[in-house]
Amino acid sequence: MKVLIFGAARDIVGKQELDFPLPSDPSVKSFRENICSQFPELKKLNALAFAVNEEYANDEDVLKNQDVVAIIPPVSGG
Repeated sequence: MKVLIFGAARDIVGKQELDFPLPSDPSVKSFRENICSQFPELKKLNALAFAVNEEYANDEDVLKNQDVVAIIPPVSGG
């Protein structure tokens, strides 16, 4: 899968894009757990959002090899 990484998450991962293998349980929840185990600092970001093919995704959503997954950290502003 192609993974796009934004904001503070990009700073942690050190890249804005990477290829990531499809988890054996191809759910967004499993992907979240796998990416956070590979980059433990991501766990420090509150409320990471995930999008699949440009639509916000729930933990139960199923992933496919050709999907584009985006990791979106919380945004602050004022």
